Amino acid sequence: MAESQVFQAAPLRRAIEAIVAAGGSEPREASIVAENLVGANLTGHDSHGVGMIPRYVASLKEGGLAPNQHPRIKVDGGALLALDGQAGYGQVIGLESMEIGIARAKQHGVCVMALANAHHLCRIGQWAEQAIAAGLVSLHFVNVISRSIVAPFGGTDARFGTNPVTIGIPLKGQPPFVLDMATSAVAQGKIRVAHNKGEAVAPGLLLDDQGRPTTEARYGVIQPFGALTTFGLHKGYGLAVAAELLGGALTGGGTWHTDDRSKLRVLNGMFSVLVDPERLGTAQAFAKEAAAFVDWVKRSPPAEGVERVRIAGDPERETRARRSREGIAVDATTWNEIGAAAESLGKSRAQIDALARGV
Repeated sequence: MAESQVFQAAPLRRAIEAIVAAGGSEPREASIVAENLVGANLTGHDSHGVGMIPRYVASLKEGGLAPNQHPRIKVDGGALLALDGQAGYGQVIGLESMEIGIARAKQHGVCVMALANAHHLCRIGQWAEQAIAAGLVSLHFVNVISRSIVAPFGGTDARFGTNPVTIGIPLKGQPPFVLDMATSAVAQGKIRVAHNKGEAVAPGLLLDDQGRPTTEARYGVIQPFGALTTFGLHKGYGLAVAAELLGGALTGGGTWHTDDRSKLRVLNGMFSVLVDPERLGTAQAFAKEAAAFVDWVKRSPPAEGVERVRIAGDPERETRARRSREGIAVDATTWNEIGAAAESLGKSRAQIDALARGV
């Protein structure tokens, strides 16, 4: 198993920011990208954290990721928006697209937003949290144009991406409900993390290149590729198809239907619906009933070995608090890959190491 190093969030952000800036990003963009990636690590989603940097650098060099882009409005129907992310960093495209969508939802009570052609939007829960901070409910369906890595239910090879579905709901007087999940049984990045750590994956998550169940993480990372399974058998599969049709087809960004796995860029389409409970006229009832229901659910006696009943979003908040105190562990393989990516952009490993350690 590869040994891990532990970094505090602030210096790690500065190290990642330096790498992104070396790739041609303006200071604001480099800061936003670094904040987003380290934030994913803090919440426990290492699959969407700083380990993405080597992939981003490869996408830059390939030409599939364009620095310093902003969402372009293709269709403006007031409460109905179609945006083009212009293959820009998803951290910036997602942030700015949500700013536009939130303003429209505040104006009209609702916004239906179709975002196409954004580079990797990273942790989709962040965009739900952005809407929640504005008092809005939001739903997000995302597809992935990169390489197919998930098998359909009943199939034996990869046909689509991990296709996240996210729902964010503000709860008055308590932390919000944030359901943020891949429709695959596990995020592809978690397979990468397991591979880099030299660990096996749990049974039922992965098929090998012959379509047989396997626990060897390499089939999700290196050739010959296998395929992830969907969660919940046909149920996760159904949601995955819905995310492809909404996030890919309806946004105009395109769906995955090719055997070409050669490109390194990761493009996302995201179909979002943002609703203002105040404008809907149900804000008081919503706040009262939501709080009553969540309290009712959480008062269920915990099962053996379970500390307490939680709702979606609680584990991330707990992990963020712990990692903010104790630091973020990055395995040696991943840190070596990040160092190599930095070197390819003219930054020495020593510089990045020093920044990450705060020296």
